[in-house]
Amino acid sequence: MPVPTFDVLVIGSGAAGLYAALCLPSDYQVGLITKDVLSQSASDWAQGGIAAAITTEDSPRLHFADTLQAGAGLCDPAAVDLLVQQGADCINSLVEFGVPFDRTEGQLALTLEAAHSRKRVLHAADATGRAVVSTLAHTVRQRPNIAVFEHTLVLELWCQANRCQGAIVADQDTLACWPAPAIVLATGGGGQVFAQTTNPPASTGDGVAMAWRAGAQLRDLEFFQFHPTALKIAGAPRFLISEAVRGEGAHLIDANGHRFAFDYHPQGELAPRDVVSRAIYQHLTQQSGSSSDDCVWLDLSPIAPERIRYRFPNIIKVCQKWGIDPYQQPIPVSPAAHYWMGGITTDRHSSSTIPGLYAVGEAASTGVHGANRLASNSLLECLVYGRQLQHLQLSQPPHDVPIAHQQAALTVHLPPMEVQTLHQIRDELPEWVWHGAGISRDGQTLTTASQAIARLQSTFDGLSMTQQLLTCLQTSQGDISQVDPQDLRLWSETRNLLNLAHLIVTSAAFRTESRGGHYRTDFPETSADWQVHTLVQGDRWERSAPPQQSTSTPPAPHDGSS
Repeated sequence: MPVPTFDVLVIGSGAAGLYAALCLPSDYQVGLITKDVLSQSASDWAQGGIAAAITTEDSPRLHFADTLQAGAGLCDPAAVDLLVQQGADCINSLVEFGVPFDRTEGQLALTLEAAHSRKRVLHAADATGRAVVSTLAHTVRQRPNIAVFEHTLVLELWCQANRCQGAIVADQDTLACWPAPAIVLATGGGGQVFAQTTNPPASTGDGVAMAWRAGAQLRDLEFFQFHPTALKIAGAPRFLISEAVRGEGAHLIDANGHRFAFDYHPQGELAPRDVVSRAIYQHLTQQSGSSSDDCVWLDLSPIAPERIRYRFPNIIKVCQKWGIDPYQQPIPVSPAAHYWMGGITTDRHSSSTIPGLYAVGEAASTGVHGANRLASNSLLECLVYGRQLQHLQLSQPPHDVPIAHQQAALTVHLPPMEVQTLHQIRDELPEWVWHGAGISRDGQTLTTASQAIARLQSTFDGLSMTQQLLTCLQTSQGDISQVDPQDLRLWSETRNLLNLAHLIVTSAAFRTESRGGHYRTDFPETSADWQVHTLVQGDRWERSAPPQQSTSTPPAPHDGSS
C-alpha cells in the first residue's frame, strides 16, 4: 500500500496536539495520529480549568509573578512572559471555537486555585479538559487539510542527515515509515511509570522516550508533580479530586478532624501542590509510620451544597459510584503522580534540539513550569505553545523513504509466554519507581530502584519479540499481520516506560538537593548551586548554565513571533 505523505505529522490528540494542528498554516497537509481515539488523553481528564489573566482585577504581570513563585527558581522568564501575554487571546479563540465555559451574569466565571493571587481559572463545571478537547476534536474533523488516524501506533522517529524526517508507524498489517518535513510530538506525560497516578492508561511518555532514543535533549526529568488529592478507595482508580474543590473552600482533615495543612505551611490547603502533597505524606508517616496504605480526607462541608452541585457534578458522580456521598461525608484522598514538569527541551518556537522535531504540551519542557507547575497553567501552555506553530516554516523536503520492496519484510511473531512477561514488567516497574522516586526520595531508594529497572530492562531486551521488532525498526519495515495490535502496543509502551523509569530515577539521583516537585530526605534543603536545569542527552547528564533570573516584572509585551 502507498505510504501517506504529509507536510506535518502531529502525534497525539490531547489539547496540545489538537490546537497545534488547528494553528498550523492551512495550506499544510497535516496528519494527526493517535493511538486511541481523538478525544482520549490526559487533557480530557483535566478538571480544574485554564488559568489566564482576563479581568481588570488581574494582569499578566500578576500571573507572571505567581508562575515564577511556584516554579522555585527554574522558570524561564521569557517563556513565562509568552504564556501570560498570549493567554487572553488563546482563551478568546477557545470561546470562538465554542468551548462552553461557565459564566456568571454573562461573564466568564473564574475561580481561585492554589498559589494564585487572583481568581483567574476558567472552567466548564469540573470537566474543563473534556469540554476543551471535545470542542477542538470536532473542529479538527471539519478541517479539510487535517487527516486523522485513530488507533494508530507510532513506535519510533525516523531521523536521517541530522534531521527528523518522519515516524515509523504500525499501519494495519505493516510497519512503515511515514515521511514529513516536520514532526510534532504532543504525546502527553508519563504518569503510568508510577504505581499511583491520576493519569489515564495512555500516559506512557511515548514522545519523550522516542525523542530521547533519537538523540534529542531532555530537561528536568526529576521534577514530577504529585497531586495532593486523588481518590483513595480500594478497587477504585486514582480519580483526581480537583484543586478547585479546595479553591472553593474545602478543608483537608486527618482522622481526628484536625485541619493539619496549616501545620506545614501558612497557606494551608492552598499552598503549592508539592507542599500540600508532602504535608499529607509527612502527616501520614508521622501518624502511622507509613504513607502508602492510609489517607486523609477532603471535607466539602464549608461549601454550600448548591455550589457543590453546580461546580463539581462529575466529582460527585464518581464519588457516589464508589459509595462516598460528599454532601454527607468527607472524601478519602492521598497524593498521586499527576504532571511531569520536565520533558523534551524546546524553545519558544516549540522546536526541539533536533531539526524538524517539535514538541508541545506535557511532553515538552518549555521553561514555563520550572520545578513545580502552577495549577491550571498546563492547559494554557498547550494552547500558547501549540499556537507558536502558526509560524512554522517548512525547510527541505524529506529524504527518500526506505523502500519496502528492497528486501522482504520480517514477519513478527509474539510468543504468548513473552506477552505474559511484558505484563509482569508493566505490573512491577511502576511499583519500583513509586517507592524509589515518589514523593520522598533518597540515595538508597533511588539506587535500589535503578537496579530493579536495569534488571527489568535486561529481561525486556532478552525477549525474542524485542529482537524481532528492533530489527524491523532498524529497517523501517515489518510484517505485523500475525501480531495482536494490543500486544504490539503493550510491547511499545513497556519499552517507553522502561526508558522513562531509567531517566527519572537517574535524574533524581543526579540532583542532590530538594526543590519543587523533587524532594530528597538526604538533601532536604534547596541549594543555590543547583539553581540550574538537569540536561539529558543519550547517556550523559549535565547541569545547564544558571537560568536567567527575574523579578516579578515581566519583559515588555511582544507580538508573539519569537
